[in-house]
Amino acid sequence: MKSRDIALVGILLAAGAIVRYMSLVIPGPIVANLVIAFYSLAIILVVPKISEALGIGIIAGLISALISHSIFPPANLISEPIGAIVCILIFMALKDRMKLAAPGITTFITTLASGFSFVGVVVILLLAAPGMLAQAVTLTGFVMAVVPIVVITAVVNGIIVSMLYPAASRVLER
Repeated sequence: MKSRDIALVGILLAAGAIVRYMSLVIPGPIVANLVIAFYSLAIILVVPKISEALGIGIIAGLISALISHSIFPPANLISEPIGAIVCILIFMALKDRMKLAAPGITTFITTLASGFSFVGVVVILLLAAPGMLAQAVTLTGFVMAVVPIVVITAVVNGIIVSMLYPAASRVLER
């Protein structure tokens, strides 16, 4: 990756961290993760190698885990790298076929992949640690509460990236 690309990724991840930090005022064990929108935009703009996308996902996972009040913040260390890999793979598959829609669709799918992998990690943890399951009420209740948040976040993230991508890509072309 070029140093300009690294700087862009850093700026977008920093913006995501700020938005994530500001979301802490929203009460509840699970909140929308807009860091996904910013790392998706970064990946879509710089189109890194898969290993570089994985690195972006790891950094995004660290940011999300450190600035979180979710039920199990370390799950972000798994879900965000998964999301970043899905992002680059989906974007590479769509970018030539659906030029205008590819960023939004890619981000929507990325958010679903990240969100549902987060839920999967937490479900595995809850099954492995019955004491935590009692705190989460029921496994079914947890999943039913989180799935709408993941889907709504996916829609919002897709819209955000669809709106930001045209201007950001024009700026990078200069």
